Amino acid sequence: MRDSVVGPFTIIRLIGKNAVEVQLTEEFSRKHPVFPMSLVKPYHQTGEDKFPSKSKSPNPQDIVEVEESHGPVKK
Repeated sequence: MRDSVVGPFTIIRLIGKNAVEVQLTEEFSRKHPVFPMSLVKPYHQTGEDKFPSKSKSPNPQDIVEVEESHGPVKK
């Protein structure tokens, strides 16, 4: 089963009003780095006390999570 949300990713630039280009990790290097705004959600940083071993993240205002698009559902 795949995660429905992946990320967080840093936004490189806005493309018009409806899309963003993100900096993808090596794991997603074969994906196109431009996503529609409808798939982008703000990243909310968790408390360090909940995950003390997790490395520190960059500035949360510059990071988003992206929903993976699986195409149309066939019935």
